[in-house]
Amino acid sequence: MQQLTRITMDPQVMGGKPCIRGMRVTVGTLVGLIATGKTIDDVLAAYPYLEREDVQEALAYAAWRSEEKEFPLAS
Repeated sequence: MQQLTRITMDPQVMGGKPCIRGMRVTVGTLVGLIATGKTIDDVLAAYPYLEREDVQEALAYAAWRSEEKEFPLAS
């Protein structure tokens, strides 16, 4: 996995959800917009303070997370 430099997680911002560069725009929001058929250009028009690389990295992060496996801790 490439180094992700645009995804941040801060408990003080959006409850610690993965966000774009510390802003109050979550990875989930961007992925949801793309999933509903919006293009990256549509997203950038709706969020003019974002950059194309922000959206691309959000998608890469979401794809990476979807492949992770979680294992329960032994009790």
